[in-house]
Amino acid sequence: MPKRTSPKDARRVEVADDLDEIVTDKREGWRATSAKARRRQRRYAKQLTHELTRMARDDDEDT
Repeated sequence: MPKRTSPKDARRVEVADDLDEIVTDKREGWRATSAKARRRQRRYAKQLTHELTRMARDDDEDT
């Protein structure tokens, strides 16, 4: 079973297209409907995007 997506995975994103490859839902097959699985994927992507913006803000403050 693959590992669930974590905000720490934001460090692995180099370009925007990487986001789709990194976001995984280890319980995707257990979801009641495909709509709920898509919703969960959007939530994981949103968490990673938020973490990326936080990391960028922190980098700007350091320089």
